[in-house]
Amino acid sequence: MLPELGLALLLSVVAVSPAGARDDVSRVLTFEAPSVMALWSGGPSATMFLDSAVVHEGRYAGRLERDSLSSGTFSAFTLAIPVDFKGNSLELRGWVRYEGVQGKVGLWQRQDAPTGVVAFDNMDARDLHGNSDWTELSLVLPLRETARSVKFGALLSGTGRLWVDDLRLFVDGRPLANVPVVEREQTVLDRDHAFDKGSRVTLASVTPVQAENLALLGRIWGFLKYHHPAIVDGQRHWDYELFRILPAVAAARSTAEGRRVLAAWVDTLPPAPALAQPATLPPNLALAPSLDWLRDRRLLGAALSARLVLIHEHRPAVKRQFYAAPSYMIGNPDFSTELGYRDLRVPDAGYRLLALFRFWNAVEYWYPDRDQIGEDWPAVLREFVPRLVAAHARDDYALAMMTLIGRIHDSHANLWSTMEVQPPRGEANAPVLVRFIEGRAVVTGYAQGTLGPASGLRIGDVVRTVDGVPVDSLVNRWRPLYAASNEASRLRDMAMTLLRGDSSEVRLSVERADGVQELNVRRVGLDRLDQARAAWVHDVPGPTCRRLSDDLAYLKLSSVRVAEVDEYLQKIRGAKCLVLDLRNYPKEFMVFAFGSHLVQRPTPFAVFTGGDYSNPGAATWGPTMSLTPATPAFEGRVAILVDEITQSSAEYTTMAFRATPGAVVVGSTTAGADGNVSALTLPGGFSTMFSGLGVFTPDRHTTQRVGIVPDVVVRPTIAGIRAGRDEVLETAVHHVLGRDLSATEIAALHSEPAAPGH
Repeated sequence: MLPELGLALLLSVVAVSPAGARDDVSRVLTFEAPSVMALWSGGPSATMFLDSAVVHEGRYAGRLERDSLSSGTFSAFTLAIPVDFKGNSLELRGWVRYEGVQGKVGLWQRQDAPTGVVAFDNMDARDLHGNSDWTELSLVLPLRETARSVKFGALLSGTGRLWVDDLRLFVDGRPLANVPVVEREQTVLDRDHAFDKGSRVTLASVTPVQAENLALLGRIWGFLKYHHPAIVDGQRHWDYELFRILPAVAAARSTAEGRRVLAAWVDTLPPAPALAQPATLPPNLALAPSLDWLRDRRLLGAALSARLVLIHEHRPAVKRQFYAAPSYMIGNPDFSTELGYRDLRVPDAGYRLLALFRFWNAVEYWYPDRDQIGEDWPAVLREFVPRLVAAHARDDYALAMMTLIGRIHDSHANLWSTMEVQPPRGEANAPVLVRFIEGRAVVTGYAQGTLGPASGLRIGDVVRTVDGVPVDSLVNRWRPLYAASNEASRLRDMAMTLLRGDSSEVRLSVERADGVQELNVRRVGLDRLDQARAAWVHDVPGPTCRRLSDDLAYLKLSSVRVAEVDEYLQKIRGAKCLVLDLRNYPKEFMVFAFGSHLVQRPTPFAVFTGGDYSNPGAATWGPTMSLTPATPAFEGRVAILVDEITQSSAEYTTMAFRATPGAVVVGSTTAGADGNVSALTLPGGFSTMFSGLGVFTPDRHTTQRVGIVPDVVVRPTIAGIRAGRDEVLETAVHHVLGRDLSATEIAALHSEPAAPGH
């Protein structure tokens, strides 16, 4: 994905039209309107043209043209319209032609809610580049209920030329012009503006009593948010109700007084109605809610406890809630109703506590792997109240939230909007790839073909100190700020940033086979490096699929394409062993497209758990996922390579391929973060996410934090790195075929040039 388009393309705000006729933008989309270029935003403007010589239909087409001197990293045509219509899907179609593209082209679509981006795609995964005559493209996204505007158009990254013409929008397959205009109903979030400019909470620090009372407030506030019918139904701006009660709780001089204040506050809510059919726990329960505290009178006092128990007993039976709902098709929690308060760049104490309470309760009630956290979660809430109150500066606030997020131990979770505060800070890095091997930081490759070798660092160098500080000390110091499911994935992420800093030289002490060397290495701007891309791939360079010998084939998932499955099957036909390399992230989703050719009978491989909106905090078992046989079937044995890079979709793919009879997983423990992610916005425009579905083996063993445990454990060694060996691949072949790689097979692995885009 091109992250800068999703995160930094600042587009004009478009107001939602009132009911009535929709503005006709068809002539803009076909580039036939008068002064059409003034109607398209995007840019840079010097790369946008109206072309009358190369068109698909009509008199004109749009053209994007970039060379090595063009500003920025991409160019885009951009149009924005209000979402004044309803439906399940929004499709953008258009005709494109391109030539000489060294980069990528595509259509793009982005849906925005008050919380920020709620849906986005830019066709990055399709890897469209090079040359193409006029071709019709289609980009479909689920139409999010919370979306208020949609931005769309065409883009060109890198260099080359792209023509675009005859763009059209379809809602559920119907042309947008034929879809009725709908005046969007306002919610309480649109009507209540009492605290738009600030919470008016001025706490600078808290006493132990205040911390206890505020932590209890956060816990009760979250319980009510997801259980009381009035809040579940969206009748209260629950963020602002927090600010209305927070000063009184902070002013309480004892925990007993704090409980009385909270009990009186709960009494201001409408009484929970007696329901003819109250919600009950489902029979297929995978994770029970953690609500014993409602009956803890030492914690709550008798009156407050009784009120909360009654609310719980009268919780509504619903399939979605105002502040949490199942996402379209997948069903993981969708928090897109939550407001991000982006204008509050430095949120005050009330908003910082809101960030804590919002995240803590989202985890408490909607995180399907809550039982895998390994923390006393209520104690974490109490610990972070004073930390968030004291985080007066924006960076302090970001670091506190980053530390909090790390406490759920999920490699999917981090303060992804604000990673620049994670140490070591800087916009440059040494031009090498680093990986922890045998517990030590080892140079395993170069992040830039010329600057890497010129740095003086060699492949196999062990980094002992960075600017005089031992690497082990840095790891221990930074550990709380590197959210990860397990230590392998934490060290993976630390290795990528270990040598980051400003553009000055970094002083390194490195250990080589012939002794210790002291080096001064010049860091390079991150925009000149391929570090992130290369560090996320541990497979073999070259073509996606290759036949190494009569009995051995190799397929890596980092560049696979569903459209090429038939070619892969033809190439691997007759091999006794197929090595499937998942030391990467799959380029496209291959679980069923390829996995179905590995089995000869229906074969289960995973089962999901998900939230229950009538029982917040519960997770229920979903259906078992299975592979269904398809022809032609691959009849040889399968060896699957994994390591700490194998995460999320790669882990799910491994689970599916592992179901193949006789398959063997070789390598080291994977990242331990699977399941579709759920995004959560936080005050100040921050955002995070976490694993939104529980992913289990068919016998219901969790994969969260555990990862995919290999059948044959083997890790690279420093000696192997220095010798240029792939010990994981070697071990897999030896295990399946009972022999070592031959010289011919090694040559086939390393001498064949990569195909374009592979």
